[in-house]
Amino acid sequence: MTLNPKFQNKEIKKGLYIIPTPIGNLGDITYRAIEILKKSDLILCEDTRISKKVMEKFDVKSKLFSNHKFNEKKNLSLIINHLRNDKIISLVSDAGTPGISDPGAILVRECVKEKINIFPLPGPSAVSTAVSISGFSEKYFFYGFFPTKLKDIKNDLKFLSQLDSSIVFFMSPKKINKAIPFIKNSFSERDILICREMTKFYEEYLRYKVDNLKPFDETLKGELTLVISEKKKIKKGSLLLSESDKNNIREMIKKLSVKEIVNLISQNNSVPKKKIYNFCLKLKNEV
Repeated sequence: MTLNPKFQNKEIKKGLYIIPTPIGNLGDITYRAIEILKKSDLILCEDTRISKKVMEKFDVKSKLFSNHKFNEKKNLSLIINHLRNDKIISLVSDAGTPGISDPGAILVRECVKEKINIFPLPGPSAVSTAVSISGFSEKYFFYGFFPTKLKDIKNDLKFLSQLDSSIVFFMSPKKINKAIPFIKNSFSERDILICREMTKFYEEYLRYKVDNLKPFDETLKGELTLVISEKKKIKKGSLLLSESDKNNIREMIKKLSVKEIVNLISQNNSVPKKKIYNFCLKLKNEV
């Protein structure tokens, strides 16, 4: 891979770099990310075995250092000392942008506290990738991994169901069937997009009406990203019969059956058939 010589020779500022890595297709990494990784004194990795494959692909020989959710607090003082000594340190996760449902937030907060330079790089993110093809509202709420405790499921979904925006969850494929009843109960009348294996060879995008969602017969493979649509807008007054409709029904009631009237009026009207039916009955009783 040949990079722009001017970019290669440009001095990189000292500090912590937050570097997104591909969520599937390795071709999605940026030239700038590769160059900074090559010039890093240390690369903090969620899993060095996974990151090693990415680094070898792009001939990055910088030292890898294990930094995951079980040891990031323990590593904190050591990393901060390196940064104070003007080292260039890059933080990566197994896939996507660090600190977004991945390790990184603790280190970033400490760097903010210590007034250490932090430089974010744009790049792959399962959240924005899924939202971009959803067709739902561009306003979205990212929750993270779908809750597992019953108390959290009830409380958090009750709150989320009131939001008039798209809602994004990460989810293990092994948990989707257990989550479906809760999703249907909280997000009825919305749409859902289930993204599987995004950017990979077997990528798949499944679209459903939430009310029609059913458990999958086979376990889906690959981590899932779920996007639930915003609330469906109902035009003001669309649930009420207009005066014009009422007048038409008054004329029809003399010649047609209630069933015929309901079918005719509902053809070009969003008013529930039940309301049309009840109005017809009211007129019948007045006669």
